[in-house]
Amino acid sequence: MTTPIPVGTIEEGVRPETAAPPADRRLRRLLRTLASPGLLWYILFLVGPMVVLVVFSLGRRASNGGYEPAFTLEQFARLGTRWTPFFNTMVMGLLGTLMCLVVAYPMAYFMATRGGKYKTLLLALVVIPFWTSFLIRTYAWVFLLGNRGLPTVFEMVGLRNVRLLNTTFAVLLGIVYNYLPLMVLPIYVSLERVDVTLRHASKDLGAGPWATFRQVTLPLSAPGVFAGVLLVFVPVLGEYLIPVLLGGGQTYFLGNALADLFFQSRNWPFGAAVAVAFIAVIMILILVYNRMTKRIVAQGRGSRLL
Repeated sequence: MTTPIPVGTIEEGVRPETAAPPADRRLRRLLRTLASPGLLWYILFLVGPMVVLVVFSLGRRASNGGYEPAFTLEQFARLGTRWTPFFNTMVMGLLGTLMCLVVAYPMAYFMATRGGKYKTLLLALVVIPFWTSFLIRTYAWVFLLGNRGLPTVFEMVGLRNVRLLNTTFAVLLGIVYNYLPLMVLPIYVSLERVDVTLRHASKDLGAGPWATFRQVTLPLSAPGVFAGVLLVFVPVLGEYLIPVLLGGGQTYFLGNALADLFFQSRNWPFGAAVAVAFIAVIMILILVYNRMTKRIVAQGRGSRLL
């Protein structure tokens, strides 16, 4: 026996089970209204500049520099001439991200498992550097690594002619120092959410500390590791200030090459082509990374269920 449908509940052309209640429709309209400013901001300040870059990349360099309207792919055909900055950027980005991970994971693990009542204080110490300007923090390392900084201390202990500033080591040190909090915080959040009883159960079943960490803690903290790697790797690829101040131009990033193309040689179309190609490569890497991340996390969940 079927229950009769009250009159007035069926709108014309709409099935009863798919008709949205008025409250749901009002909620959707409210959500769209709240999302409109963010969407407008996204279109104006992200999509808009990207469209300008694509248009410039299809043009030609004017006789006195700048942009001349055209429709040609000759700028993209010359991308091979900027292979060195691209290679340096990718290598230094990977090394800097790896070093951040090596330093950040033990810090986050200690904070989450041994912090106790000092967790808030430790988190504050990690976040406090963000309260200071990025430029000022980098300039501080210019002094520390310069001739009046750490090399003077090394001379006191008998190590002379130690050069730290304007080296690859200085650039990596600046990357780790400035981007370390972006790696620590997501890993800490993942470790904080790990159920302590799972580690205790692993030890009760005979697993040692290393086996417990490898089979329980590390897989459960993998989402935080993946998020931290992404948060550090992408900004490092666009880094400009650290190679200039700490590398002294010896370590040439793609950001430095783009600045020279736009402001020194005033070759805007070629600079735009380099930028568009680099952004495309980054987007492809992020898509591949996300796909691999989802697969690894799914495999980890499946293995835990078994």
